[in-house]
This record gives sequence, structure tokens and C-alpha cells, in this order.
Amino acid sequence: MNHAKEIINRKQKYKYLLILDGTIVGVLSGAITILYRLAIDRAERYSEWIRNLASSGIGYVVLWFAILMALSMIVNYLLKWEPMISGSGIPQVEAEISGYLKSNWLKTLSAKFAGGVLCLFAGLSLGREGPSIQMGAMSGKALSFKLHRNRSEEKYLMTCGASAGLAAAFNAPLAGIMFALEEVHKNFSAYVLAPVMIASIVADFLSKYIFGLDPVFHFTIENSIPLKYYWMIIIFGVLVGLLGVGYNKTLFWIKDRFAKVQNTKYRLIPVFLLAGVLGYFLPQVVGSGHDMINLVLDGNAALKWILLLLAAKFLFSIISFSSGAPGGIFFPLLVIGAYVGAAYGHIMIAQFGIDPQYFVNFMIIAMAGYFAAIVRAPITGIILITEMTGSFNHLLAIATVAIVSYITAELLRSTPVYEGLLDRIVSRVPGETTCMTDDKIIVQNIVEANSPIANKRIYEIDWPEDVLLISLKRGTKEILPRGHVKIMEGDTLEALVMEERLAKYHEFIRGICEADLSKG
Repeated sequence: MNHAKEIINRKQKYKYLLILDGTIVGVLSGAITILYRLAIDRAERYSEWIRNLASSGIGYVVLWFAILMALSMIVNYLLKWEPMISGSGIPQVEAEISGYLKSNWLKTLSAKFAGGVLCLFAGLSLGREGPSIQMGAMSGKALSFKLHRNRSEEKYLMTCGASAGLAAAFNAPLAGIMFALEEVHKNFSAYVLAPVMIASIVADFLSKYIFGLDPVFHFTIENSIPLKYYWMIIIFGVLVGLLGVGYNKTLFWIKDRFAKVQNTKYRLIPVFLLAGVLGYFLPQVVGSGHDMINLVLDGNAALKWILLLLAAKFLFSIISFSSGAPGGIFFPLLVIGAYVGAAYGHIMIAQFGIDPQYFVNFMIIAMAGYFAAIVRAPITGIILITEMTGSFNHLLAIATVAIVSYITAELLRSTPVYEGLLDRIVSRVPGETTCMTDDKIIVQNIVEANSPIANKRIYEIDWPEDVLLISLKRGTKEILPRGHVKIMEGDTLEALVMEERLAKYHEFIRGICEADLSKG
């Protein structure tokens, strides 16, 4: 009981503590992400040098494939030593914030850093954003551990770290903020907003100090697509949405095939060897794919060549990620989206006489639409692509494609990629949760329009055991949550929850606070 009183009293100091802590997390996460970017950039350059060397003789080829096998074994060892580093790491962060898992921050951070660098050195088609987000979250957890913060504050600091990691990885602070709130934390509470913004901005400042102010992609955009061509953009949005649904279905299918492999000791070897083969015969598709975009920017590449690279990158990226190797999917899927846009733009120019100056525009809007359909975070996708390209001239076209592709994926009931990955992680967790402690956490949730509890009084709701409703906020006004108080749409509920019941509480609160679309 004393512990609960301490948490409630400490709640009043949350905002100020979290702003200070968020600044520190921004520095830590930014520094880790910068080191990771430097390491993987060096790794990809060395990998390219070795592949070029291997082309000069069969002996070098044999040596390189032997190195790839050794690397696969090292990465497999890291995965056994710390299973939390598998894949992008974003679903693991979401699972921990939701109360399903509890990780060792030092093991996760160190193993993820090493594993991600080794995978990109080998040429696997993986991105840097997933590891940056997970390592950023672990830096937040590390600070919470060192400063003896409670579990509630730890969750906020992990969200700050995730935001800062994405911001530093892509020079995209606004996207980092939005992704952390929209996808990771899934809540826009007042407590988390300010520290997340500060952490993201601090990390972005450090990143730009090292890497410069230029955006990640250097697109030359002459003009925005005229409004008379927006019928093409709407059709394109539907097409991109369908392709995004196909991406998720293919990824989940291949990932399930990998999960059935009994002998995990050698599971990564074929993937690493495939990277070696592609590096020899089709080197454009290995690695994260940044240079791959530059191949088609001038619009002179043949359509057949675009489609070949698109298909190869699509399959190799999904295989690389589905194997469980440490690495993200953001960057590869953005590259795939750019090639979808290049193919569509090529057809529009050839068949409908569209001015070739709009070729790059189709690449950009396709990246946002593909992201929105796969991740199902359209706002993050719109902001991310705008920041990564450094231009707001195409914002209307980006938003149109992102929303249309998002709606298309929703209508087809496609499972968002991180939600599907999270479900697979949660299904493997024994019992209700691994977080069996006596700690208590303050949780905030917003009552959405048409939610089941809107316009109901507190006593009319069957609250779970060991849950204490401690506050109800309506705008800037805080209301004591007595039984007769009526809950209104837009209210923010604050509850004190046992940590061991956090996962179950999240399931309960989502059911009663989220909008019921069947209600008129």
C-alpha cells in the first residue's frame, strides 16, 4: 500500500522529471544510433570491397562464402544468447511496454548492435531503423535502472528512447515522435508527449551534427503533380495498398515456414549464403538498399530492369527478415516502394504521356503509401517520407496515396506487420506475462468517441481486480473518480495497475476505451 501511495504522490512530479530524463535519453539514444550508423556504413563498404575482391578469383569466392557461414554461426549464437534481438526489435519493445516481456537492457543492446552490424556486413537486406529503435528503448531502460525509476517511468523513458532512435537513424525527428506515440506507446498522453519530443529533437541534433543537415534521400523535385492527374494517384494508392497487403501476407507466410525449422543452429546459413550468391550475380539488391534508389532516379532505367530488381529486393528482404536475423524492414520496404513508384511512373510516362519530370514524384509517394499499407501508420509514413526527402512540395500527393493505400489494406483486413509480429511473440510467452513482481504502474488511456464506456458512470463498469482508478482528466481539469462520475468522450483515465496484470489490463482497457464502430 505504501508503494502505491508513493507512486501516486510521485505522479505530480512526473512531467518535470520526465522532461529532464527525456533529454538524457535523447543524448544516450542519439549517441548509440550514431555509432551504429557509422559501424554499419563501414561494414557495408568493407562488404562491397570484399565482393569486388572475390570476383577476381575462385579462391576469394570460397573464402568469402566460408566467412559468410562463420558470420551466420556468430549471429545465431547471439540470437540464442539474447532472443530479444530477433528481427527489427520493434514488436519486442511494444511487448515489453504492454507488460508481456521483460528484457535485459545490457544484453539486448550489445547483442543487437553486434548482430545488426554483422548482418549488414554479410549483405542481408535489412534496415537500421528497427535496431536503432530497440537500442534507443534499451538506453531509456538503462537510464531508468540507473536512476531507480519506477516501472511507469521506465515505460515512458523506453518510448523516449524509441523515438530518439528513429529520429537519429533517419534525420527525422517528427517521424520519430509520431512513430513512438502512434505505434510503440499507442497513447498520446500529456506525460509522454513533451519528453518524447525533447528526446527526439536532441537525438536528431546530434545526428545532424555528425552526418550533416542533408536529408537521407537526395531527390530532385522540379514540380508537384498537377491536380488533373490525381485520378492516377488514387488508382495508384489502391495498387500500392494491394501490394502492401501482399507484402505482409508473404512475410508472415515465410516467417511461419522458418519457425517450423527444428534445427535452429543452421537456420541462418542458407540466408547468409544467398546473400553471397546475390552479391556476386545481382549486387544491387544486397544490403539496406540506399544506393539501389540512385540507380533509377534519372528515369532512364528500362522497365524490365526495374521489375527485376523490384522482385529480387522484395523476396530477399522478406527472406532476410523472416529468418530472424537482427535488422529492420523500414528501409528495405521504402526501397521496394520507390521501385513500385518507378515502375508505375515509367508506365504512366510511356502509355499516358505524363511529363517525365514527375517520375521521381511517383517514387516518393509510393514510399509513403507502401509504408502506410504495411505498417498501418499513415501519419508516420507521411511525415517520415516528407522529412527523409526534405521537401513539402508533394505533401498533398503523399497524403492522398498514404490514406488510399491505408484504407485499401484496412478493407482487406490485412494484419499490420508489427501487430502480426507482436501476436507471434505474445503467443510464445508462457502464462499471462513474464513480469511477475509486486510493482505497480500508472497507466493512461483516452476514451474514444463511441467507446463502450462513454456516457457511463464509473460504478456501472466492471473493473478488473487489483486496478485502482486514481484520476479522470477532462481537458485541463482533473476530476476525482468517484463512482457516480460520468465518463465522457475524450476523457483521460489514469489507473494504478499491478505490473503482473498489466498485459491483461491493456486488453481490457482497449476493449472499453476504443471506438465501437458498430454504434451509430
